[in-house]
Amino acid sequence: MDGIPYTLPINSRESPALMAAFTIDASKAAALMPGNEVHPLRLWGNKGVLLVTVIDYRDTDIGPYIEFSVAIACTHGPKPARPLWPLLFQKHHGLGQYVVDLPVSTEVSVKGGKGIWGMPKHQANLDFHISGQTVSSQYDKDGKLALRIEIDRPGKAWLPLRASGANYCQFRGMLMKSLIHFRGKFALRLGRKASAHLTLGDHPRVQPLKTLGIASQPFFTGFLPSASGELDDHFECWFLSYPALPAGPQEGLESVAELGLSQHWLTPPSAGGRQQSPLPPLSQELT
Repeated sequence: MDGIPYTLPINSRESPALMAAFTIDASKAAALMPGNEVHPLRLWGNKGVLLVTVIDYRDTDIGPYIEFSVAIACTHGPKPARPLWPLLFQKHHGLGQYVVDLPVSTEVSVKGGKGIWGMPKHQANLDFHISGQTVSSQYDKDGKLALRIEIDRPGKAWLPLRASGANYCQFRGMLMKSLIHFRGKFALRLGRKASAHLTLGDHPRVQPLKTLGIASQPFFTGFLPSASGELDDHFECWFLSYPALPAGPQEGLESVAELGLSQHWLTPPSAGGRQQSPLPPLSQELT
């Protein structure tokens, strides 16, 4: 596809991942979503959910890379759903996450993820640190701190997990839905036992997140020391509708057409005194 060779579905293996969920202002989250068809999930009252998921893809069909996902839990349909109802009737309400930002380590991941599946990928400075007490990741862009997430390790990974999720993304004036499936042994903490620190930096890409009223502490954290997963070979898309024409042109394929297939990483993030980790060994370039 577009010069990128791979075997469907897209596979990943032996990849650690961290997750954290924070409550946010659902009404303000709605302002970050496109069109009339996707809506913030409401837990209760006006409480929505911000999901931060970072995966250190160590073995994939397009080489190793880190993916730092910032998303809002959402539903898909003509109108918002009742609080909590989509958790019981997931398919009926099109439960998933609307991806607000998705930096990755390599150019080839941007070209495929955005060009084929419409994900808002862009190359950035990323890392993934695992210690005995914490798991953390930092995302820098243009020499500035964008986001840093650090969770306290939630104990031993003992819970067998097989799960699927839906990503909703905006690209080419359309809402695009892709499906992911993953499995592994999972460690988690809920409620007051969940502990993490989310730092928003000064880069312009993350300034809209500062309007969401993100809770200081998460209500959920999770860690998979070694997960395997698949990006489904099926995806869907719909034309977005608006009450008035959006201002300015919509981002299109011109943003990825000239990208290459490089697996090279940018230098590790260093803003805010972050200690740099070594770059991963380069795998063979795609040809």
